[in-house]
Amino acid sequence: VISLHANFRSLDPLPIHGPEFGSAMDEAETIEVEPESKQQVLENKEVVVQHVHVDGVKRTKDDILAYEIADVFRAKNLIEVMKKSHEARERLLRMGIFRHVDVLIDTAHGEEALPHGLDVIFEVKEMRRLTGSYNTMVGNNEGSMVLGLKLPNLFGRAEKVTFQFSYGTKETSYGLSFFKPQIGNFDRNFSMNFYKVTGQFPWSSIRETDRGVSAEYNIPFWSTQHTLKWEGVWRDLGCLSRTASFAVREESGHSLKSSISHAMAIDSRNSAILPKRGALLKINQELAGYTGGDVSFLKEDFELQLNKELLWDTVLSASLWGGLLIPIGDKGSSIADRFYLGGPTTVRGFSMYSIGPQSEGDYLGGEAYWAGGLHMYTPLPFRPGQGGFGDLFRTHFFLNAGNLCNLNYGEGPRAHLQKLAECIRWSYGAGIVLRLGNIARLELNYCIPMGVQSGDRYVPSFTSAFLLFGGFWSPVA
Repeated sequence: VISLHANFRSLDPLPIHGPEFGSAMDEAETIEVEPESKQQVLENKEVVVQHVHVDGVKRTKDDILAYEIADVFRAKNLIEVMKKSHEARERLLRMGIFRHVDVLIDTAHGEEALPHGLDVIFEVKEMRRLTGSYNTMVGNNEGSMVLGLKLPNLFGRAEKVTFQFSYGTKETSYGLSFFKPQIGNFDRNFSMNFYKVTGQFPWSSIRETDRGVSAEYNIPFWSTQHTLKWEGVWRDLGCLSRTASFAVREESGHSLKSSISHAMAIDSRNSAILPKRGALLKINQELAGYTGGDVSFLKEDFELQLNKELLWDTVLSASLWGGLLIPIGDKGSSIADRFYLGGPTTVRGFSMYSIGPQSEGDYLGGEAYWAGGLHMYTPLPFRPGQGGFGDLFRTHFFLNAGNLCNLNYGEGPRAHLQKLAECIRWSYGAGIVLRLGNIARLELNYCIPMGVQSGDRYVPSFTSAFLLFGGFWSPVA
């Protein structure tokens, strides 16, 4: 009989062979076998998981827990029990309703206990019914106070209500959201959002205030993630300064947009910040006007990224973006719906969103764009700090190109492609990238912009950028 007590308090993969696994068995009572065959005995020992207990549950319903831990019963040997218990622990933590989850594996007890039976016990501690946060932010010549409230596990099946209120020296914003996952498939979920948000866009001298509601349904399908969304938003556009151009003043006023959209994503990258391998494909479609409102258009855009690890820890990365906005009806497109190009996420060396059509220094965006990039990331020369802090830094060589314009839809596709191929802006350079955890990276680059057109704003020599990633990042506004 083998008696094993394992208390897992880390999300790191469980050691299943080698000296680390042997150290985890130091306190276990084992049968008398030769040391070199101990691992083989554990792997081949057939076991049956007789009971799985979840201790510490107060509000969570049994049905949602049963789906998350069901795989543990399918384990056939001790190694599988440990692996499937660890995977179940990760799934329980991912639901966001437990503060911590510990696992205990023991021999089965009781009158019906089998000689090779095991009991698996999950010791959990649920989140509080109400949690809150308070912080302050300073940036863009504005200070704001942010208050957040969250009600996790509202009805016992991982539902969540979140409220956030931001009071700033210039603007006030708020948002209320409800999240509901499907039992047995956390990636398939439904959410609703009510919000008011204000954004300032100095490159266009525009201030936009949105008040809206949206409903969103996320569906995993094979290796892809699909999102279906409806959004109704009342938009108020105003001038950011008295010197705003007449073209921007014409865009000012109220509009009501009701749109349905679909997004598809395939992501096999090992990291969203500095990937070494894998690919990303995102395709978005949005149709406005057919469900109400006074704004009508069809909007398509995509993002493609390929990453390949080469020799000496060198990574080659290639990216391509593109988009098309087609107004429906006699009314032209709005400045709030068009694409924008330029800046550290698209064509480096140019100011943020400062490429393409403009009027008196205010950039109006475009109805079609493309952008591409070729990047090479290498370790720092002589690899200082290798194996530690130095691994967070990478040397960065890049070549970016792109174009943004408006199309005459009375012309054919060949004329459209010809216009997109004219007046290409491009840049090249080198720099250093610092990875900040799994959410952001900091770049310091020396850029040389080329193909500059009249009206473009460019920033030659050294530029710095702080890029924040929320899973995926997009180059358009």
